[in-house]
Amino acid sequence: MTNECTSLVTGAAGFIGSHLCERLLQEGHRVIGVDAFTDYYPRAVKEANLAGMRTQPGFRFVEMDLIRADLAPVVGEADFIFHQAGQPGVRASWGKEFDLYLNHNIRATQQLLETVKGSARLQRLVFASSSSVYGQAEELPLREESLPRPYSPYGVTKLAAEHLCSLYHANHGVPTVALRYFTVYGPRQRPDMGFHKFIQAALEARPIAVYGDGEQTRDFTYVADAVQANWLALGPRAVGQTFNIGGGSRSSLNQVLSCLEEILGKPIHRERRPPQPGDVRHTWADTARARSLLGFSPRVSLQEGLTRQVEWLGSLSGRARS
Repeated sequence: MTNECTSLVTGAAGFIGSHLCERLLQEGHRVIGVDAFTDYYPRAVKEANLAGMRTQPGFRFVEMDLIRADLAPVVGEADFIFHQAGQPGVRASWGKEFDLYLNHNIRATQQLLETVKGSARLQRLVFASSSSVYGQAEELPLREESLPRPYSPYGVTKLAAEHLCSLYHANHGVPTVALRYFTVYGPRQRPDMGFHKFIQAALEARPIAVYGDGEQTRDFTYVADAVQANWLALGPRAVGQTFNIGGGSRSSLNQVLSCLEEILGKPIHRERRPPQPGDVRHTWADTARARSLLGFSPRVSLQEGLTRQVEWLGSLSGRARS
């Protein structure tokens, strides 16, 4: 895969999407970044994610709504598509907000798949799915063959988009791959996500909200490992497959906070609150399929990844004070 390749990244201004664009540029790809700048969090944050790439000759940015725009011109240029765009957030997906999830997670995916149907150029469409498709785990670790039972409207929409990818592959030969991310973290993590909120609060000596007893666990995945999985999904054995992408760093919330205290060198004040609707108790990825077919192996430990995120957020806070 040389610089003759063009990759299209939807959600390019987001957390994972911006890191993925940078990796593809490093690998010699021409990159078309697409983003609609939805208002789930401030546009300025997303613009900052893009800042380092806008001046690179191999990068072109297109502001575009996947539902309303004519996708054919940009899609027609792509050898590879990484569909990272979507409406995030488990807790926000209830009630009237569900329309946003329906549009950005299901309809946008269908529009993209319909546009690429029959393309002779497209070699791969990699879809960013989520461990939320599994819901409350009955058996751990979670395997791709486990029956998906989403526990939130968000999980329902990600599973529906996965099924769309599968049926366009089966019926029309679209070369799709689905990656089920398990709790991705690291620099540029969205402001609404747990680690970002925890670290920001700790840096500002504010209490951290802990929902439930803190013994709920997640399989935390550093962003560079998630990006590596996307790169490996371009391999020949990936087409038509679904893969768990976990970081091998399953820890409880209480363990995470203890780790942060060690990194920061100071205690963290906790504020106990009731559990939130849609939050599952445990996640833990069985990544044997990704290891076997993709050669995927996470490299960044939780301690190392958290340290990098603390340093990043600390530098942002320092610049803001300046």
